[in-house]
Amino acid sequence: MNTIRYNWTKEEIIQLYNKPLMDLLFEAASAHRQFHNPNVVQVSTLLSIKTGGCPEDCGYCPQAARYHTNIEGNDLMTVSQVKAQALRAKASGSSRVCMGAAWRNVKDGPEFDQVLEMVRTINKLDMEVCCTLGMITENQAKRLAEAGLYAYNHNLDSSEEYYKEVISTRGYEDRLETIENVRKTNVTVCSGGIIGMGEQIEDRAGMLVALASLNPQPESVPINALVAVEGTPLENEKPVEIWDMIRMVATTRIVMPETQVRLSAGRTQMSREGQAMCFFAGANSIFAGDKLLTTPNPDVNEDMKMFELLGLEPQKPFIKKMQPETVEAENSQYQPLGEKPKWTRPGHVIERNLEASQKGK
Repeated sequence: MNTIRYNWTKEEIIQLYNKPLMDLLFEAASAHRQFHNPNVVQVSTLLSIKTGGCPEDCGYCPQAARYHTNIEGNDLMTVSQVKAQALRAKASGSSRVCMGAAWRNVKDGPEFDQVLEMVRTINKLDMEVCCTLGMITENQAKRLAEAGLYAYNHNLDSSEEYYKEVISTRGYEDRLETIENVRKTNVTVCSGGIIGMGEQIEDRAGMLVALASLNPQPESVPINALVAVEGTPLENEKPVEIWDMIRMVATTRIVMPETQVRLSAGRTQMSREGQAMCFFAGANSIFAGDKLLTTPNPDVNEDMKMFELLGLEPQKPFIKKMQPETVEAENSQYQPLGEKPKWTRPGHVIERNLEASQKGK
């Protein structure tokens, strides 16, 4: 029987990852069946509510203002636009809407108030609401919780060591502090990372150690395969092998057995057979819709055909945790504090990021 462990070592995780594949899959599938229904997969829809113009220098991201990627930026969507998209997502089988804004961190003011209204609106549609808005303070997390937020996404991206090779404008400890701020509320944590950024297996293991050591462990861990976008510093990275993806999903499932493991970016490059292996290995959540923020994603009808073939059912909302209540803005207990937190700017130079930002000049 699998029990939850918070003291995994990097060596143990590397050993797991490198096991003969059949043994690894058997162990992962067994852990999966202990804690989850193997034929149920959550379907989430990711919505970019504010695209492009981000001040960060994340090497994988086409939304960074400094890179030249032909991404069309847009201002913050309106509440009614978001509601229309959420209703469309619900009709096509999604139980969760994840809203992403290309911000470094949340700033109190009219835009954040608008996002809180979006959270209230979607929660009232009886859908789980997740947001990814950058770094947030404890008070901002409490305001999101009060609006009815179900989950907050803040990825660790990679190991602490490799993170410095990808991003120089923010620190790893800020990621952990934001997760800590979310944990001071009843909002669930969604945090994972990206493979295929040029990292070693040790880095993949290092990221899993960081996530598995959190107590409680994140309720949701997205595993993304890098989608190399032209104009970003990582544009020339080779696509991740499906076997790496299967091993990463299986290892994550064993190390964090209660967590929902999300098969996230990179699914357009995966065959149905490859995805089926990932579901067998313990992935029980996908993103549906033609786009993941700005990169392509399989069509929702394709996904439903695959579900039918595999005998999978979409997960209903609020299965893992009760629906949060929504407090209206006028009854809010928490007011904006106009905080100006000092989030870190490590400021070391990453040559390939610098080169990519100077390319289009």
